[in-house]
Amino acid sequence: MDQGTPLGRILKTIFLSVFTLATLYPVLWVFKMALSPSQGFDASVNPLPSQPTLENFHHVLFERPFFVWLLNSLVISVATTVLGVFLACTSAYALSRFRFPGRVPAMLSFLVTQMFPGVLMMIPLYLIMDILGLLDQMMGLILVYSTTAIPFCVWMLKGYFDTIPKELEEAALMDGASPALVFWKIMLPLSLPAVAVTALFSFMTAWNEFILAAVFMNKETSYTLPVGLRLMVGQFSSEWGHFAAGAILVSLPVVVLFFAVQKNLVGGLTAGGVKG
Repeated sequence: MDQGTPLGRILKTIFLSVFTLATLYPVLWVFKMALSPSQGFDASVNPLPSQPTLENFHHVLFERPFFVWLLNSLVISVATTVLGVFLACTSAYALSRFRFPGRVPAMLSFLVTQMFPGVLMMIPLYLIMDILGLLDQMMGLILVYSTTAIPFCVWMLKGYFDTIPKELEEAALMDGASPALVFWKIMLPLSLPAVAVTALFSFMTAWNEFILAAVFMNKETSYTLPVGLRLMVGQFSSEWGHFAAGAILVSLPVVVLFFAVQKNLVGGLTAGGVKG
């Protein structure tokens, strides 16, 4: 059926509305549990709370070490983003512009590492962290998260650097600019959309990761937010209201960051996938 006809547009609107509601329903259900006074698992179809209250949010914020976990997550996520993006930018620029022995194997090695889940590296990473004395240390998680995020970031930025004309660099070199100045003053500003995408990916990877943080961090004061939320769901009892409130609070920084860089997301993702 032609979507340009009134009937086609109506059917398309109905179709999109149904799928939008299906997507939003679980989110509304989480808000319902967070705003309900009961800690039980409410399986009713109605996504609206019968007696809205902010008790669960108050409990998570002031009766748990939430702000300690928040500070840990912020430090780890921001440091991972800065370190990972810096290393990815320099590596991607070298792979895009320079021709040197081992260039192709290096690119393939980055690609191969993405084929295996990070859990497979948990035991060797734990042994390395133990030898280096980085268990229960934020620096340990920062190094682990940075290295695991680099392969995707390098491929993303390398594809974007390929789309920037080399004539811009050649003109700057002829004017007397050094290669380092060309990279910092020309290439990086032109690649901000791709840098925004890789920064968001690195931040979300560190912010939401649970398994490695739960294994490497054993002290409650060293927990990140996802590990702290685990304490609210146990084997014999679960505080679903507190867990839902905590999940909403944990999601807010990512939502804010997403809206802050959304203008660059589409351009960075599409342009970075033109060449490989």
